[in-house]
Amino acid sequence: MNRTRFPALDGLRAIGALAVLTTHVGFHSGASLNGPFAGLLARLDVGVAIFFAISGFLLYRPHVVAWFDGTLPPLTLPYLRNRALRILPALWVAALLAAFLVPRKDGVGWATYLQHASLTQIYFDGPAADGLTQLWSLATEVAFYLLLPALAKLLTGYERPTRRSVRWRLVVLGVLTVFSPIWMASINATDHPRAGLWLPGYVGWFAVGMGFALWQVARSSGRLEPSTLDTLTKIPGTIWGVAAALLVIAANPLAGPYGLSPSTPGQAFLKSLLYTGIAACVLFPALNPTARTVRILGGKAGHIAGDISYGVFAYHLIVLSVVERISGYEVFSGKFALLFFPTLVVSVGVAAASYYGMERPIMRLGRRDKEYDVSPVGRNKSASAQANKVDAWTTPDVSPAPPSGHG
Repeated sequence: MNRTRFPALDGLRAIGALAVLTTHVGFHSGASLNGPFAGLLARLDVGVAIFFAISGFLLYRPHVVAWFDGTLPPLTLPYLRNRALRILPALWVAALLAAFLVPRKDGVGWATYLQHASLTQIYFDGPAADGLTQLWSLATEVAFYLLLPALAKLLTGYERPTRRSVRWRLVVLGVLTVFSPIWMASINATDHPRAGLWLPGYVGWFAVGMGFALWQVARSSGRLEPSTLDTLTKIPGTIWGVAAALLVIAANPLAGPYGLSPSTPGQAFLKSLLYTGIAACVLFPALNPTARTVRILGGKAGHIAGDISYGVFAYHLIVLSVVERISGYEVFSGKFALLFFPTLVVSVGVAAASYYGMERPIMRLGRRDKEYDVSPVGRNKSASAQANKVDAWTTPDVSPAPPSGHG
C-alpha cells in the first residue's frame, strides 16, 4: 500500500523540535525571562502545537480517505502497534539516560521514571524528573492516539461523505478548537494545574490538523468546491507571515507570564487560542506546497531533519543538563548562545544515532518492512519530489496511508 507523501511536513517537524529546544535553552539561560527577546523565546513552546496539528492531520487523514473511498478504516491494533514502535524505544532510552545522567531533585525516585516511561506522569501528583519534563506533551499526544479510532468512527461512520456531511464535520472540528481555550481558562480559574496537561486542553490543536485532513481529501475528491483557502495555498509566505504576527502578539504578557507562574483565566484562553491560530497558519501551506516550499522544507535536509526530530525532542533536555554540568554553567546566568549551540549540535547527533541505529531498525522489524522510513522518499517519487503544478484538487488523492505522527 502506497503512502501519500506530504514532503513539506518533514521540515515542519524539524521546526517544531527546534522551537521546543530553543525555548528550553531560553528558560535555563534566563533569556526567556528577561531581555529583549524574552517573550519570543518563551512562546516558542508553540512548537508543541505544531507537532499536535501535524499528528492530527496525518493520523486522521487515513480515516477520512477510507470514508470517502468506501473502504475499511485503519485497523486499530496495527495502528497502535505502529505508534508504539515509533515512540517507545527512544522514550525508554531517554528515561534511562535521564535516570543515570541527570541529577535528581527531592521527591524523584524510580517510580517517577517509570511514570515517565509509561507516559502516565501527567496523571500523578509530584515533581517531574529533570531531563524529561518535556514529555508531558508526549503523554498528552498518546491520549489522542488512544482516542482517535473512536473519534474518527464517530466523525466518519454514520453518513455518506456528501458536501453537507463534510461541512458539518468541519463545524464540529472547529468547535473543538474553541473548546481547548475554554478548558484552559477553566483550569486556571479553578486552580487545578495538573488538569492543564490533559488532552482536553490541547484537543483543539489536534482538531486543526484533523480539519485540514478532512478539507484536503474533500477538495481532492470534489466534495467541496474551490474557495479562498485554495488561493491561500499559493501564497505560503503570507500565511507564514500571519503566523509570525500571531507569535509576536502571543509574546505579549497579555498571553500570560513568561516563566512558570500561573496565568489568569483570560491569559490562558488567549494563549491557547493564539497557539491554535499559529499552528493552523504554519501547517496549512505545507498541505499543497509550492515548488519552493518543497525544496526548502521537503528536500534531503528537511527529510533527514524530520526523521530525527522526535529524537531531538526526546533527548535535548538530557543533553542540556550534561552540557551545563560539563561547562560548569549556572542556571539563569545568561549566555544563551553558550548553551544553545552545544545543546543543538549534540542533540542532533544523539537523535541521528538513535534514529538510524535503533528507532528505524525497530520500526522496520516491527512493521516487517525493510524499506520503511518515517519520511518515505522514493516510495511515491512523484509526490515526494514535486509540488502540485496545477489545481491540486482536480486529481483525487484517496490512497489509504498508514499512520505517521509525532517526530
